[in-house]
Amino acid sequence: MKCPFCGHADTQVVETRESDDGLFVRRRRRCAACDKRFTTYERPEVTFPQVVKKDGRRVDYDPAKLRASFALALRKRPVSTERLDAAVARIEEKLLVEPAREVSAQRIGEWVMEELRQLDQVAYVRFASVYRSFEDVDAFRRVIDEVRR
Repeated sequence: MKCPFCGHADTQVVETRESDDGLFVRRRRRCAACDKRFTTYERPEVTFPQVVKKDGRRVDYDPAKLRASFALALRKRPVSTERLDAAVARIEEKLLVEPAREVSAQRIGEWVMEELRQLDQVAYVRFASVYRSFEDVDAFRRVIDEVRR
């Protein structure tokens, strides 16, 4: 790590502390040349794969869109924020371990349906009705029958 004061490349770590929430590491450093001290912060760099939309466009993963999809399906349903957060975290974990640099929006939608099926059956049917673009009542009935099983 270069010294921000003199630019010397040789610095020594004097003290290391993890943040209270564990999201970053704080290090106090001392420059071997000018003897000045400075602080650095280390945070993990997390990159999500690109999302490939139905029309072929590629967009950056947006956690707000995922959360909004859940919120819309779960509107006025008795599901706690903690359970919702856990569901979002499980999907994001799947995205992070995904070996491909791109993932289809359809695949993410299927993951959302899996999570909603566990969280709330009404929310699952709501999401499925929009996600699968039902053309008639029979398609809707099949999803309801699927939930009942």
